[in-house]
Amino acid sequence: MENSRILLVEDDPNFGTVLKDYLSLNDYNVTHAKDGLEGLIMFKNDDFDLCILDVMMPRKDGFSLAKDIRATNSDVPIIFLTAKTMKEDVLKGYEAGADDYLNKPFDSEVLLYKIKAILQRKESEKSTEEETFEYKIGGFDFNSKLRHLTYNGGEAQKLSPKESKLLKMLAVYKNDLMPRELALTKIWRDDNYFTSRSMDVYIAKLRKYLKADEQVEILNIHGEGFRLIDKS
Repeated sequence: MENSRILLVEDDPNFGTVLKDYLSLNDYNVTHAKDGLEGLIMFKNDDFDLCILDVMMPRKDGFSLAKDIRATNSDVPIIFLTAKTMKEDVLKGYEAGADDYLNKPFDSEVLLYKIKAILQRKESEKSTEEETFEYKIGGFDFNSKLRHLTYNGGEAQKLSPKESKLLKMLAVYKNDLMPRELALTKIWRDDNYFTSRSMDVYIAKLRKYLKADEQVEILNIHGEGFRLIDKS
């Protein structure tokens, strides 16, 4: 994972320079943008393996930048840096597509660990060919490889990577209990308050996609997990 390309978007020039130098010393190829707008231009003009975004920035904040990045590339990992510790901001970050979150000030070695873990996971996902990737859910056809969800042969809805992984796991456990801890460990790689709330956000999104079919619903089994019901 050495020499992976990282886009660092940080408006504090001193902190940004120090962090860029630290990551460079650890064999990462780092591009430093001074604000969100500059960061978006750099992202669109180059290829990056991971993005580190400050939340509070002039011209374009980290949340808006993440949404723009996700519109261009749904797979690139995003880590948010923030001085705030509000739960609402953390949830907003996950909704914007964050893979992880760090509150300032943070231990630089922890950031290094998170970067390495995320990049290794992405590499592993790329190299793993999944055997089963087509599922029937009521009137829906779901292709987890293409991340396409189609209802009655209509236009395909493109799911985000996490939406697709979560729906696939629900489909594997169709009409049975999908344990919450299992999904958090396999998809989010962590089981804590923030990842749990993030999963709830994604469950809500999947419910919206599936509401076209009255025979299909996702039930919340309190304290245990979720059940994808298919009555067809």
